[in-house]
Amino acid sequence: MKTSLKDDDNLLFKWACKGLKYFLLILLGFAIAFVLAHVFGAGSILGMLLSASIWRWVFRTAVFLFCLFAIAMMIESWG
Repeated sequence: MKTSLKDDDNLLFKWACKGLKYFLLILLGFAIAFVLAHVFGAGSILGMLLSASIWRWVFRTAVFLFCLFAIAMMIESWG
């Protein structure tokens, strides 16, 4: 085990990684809910999952996370 390595990532990068992890878990949950609703014929749930307002928020969250990663990369390369 190497003990000379330091874990000094900046805080913004850690937050962006956590955000990406939970964002991908939410997308996985949407996919599972979509498949189960399709299999069991729950049309009202499918309508909610495919609504434009939900996907607008998903897109906004993805753009926000991308911007967090871009800012974290700039800060890391600057310092």
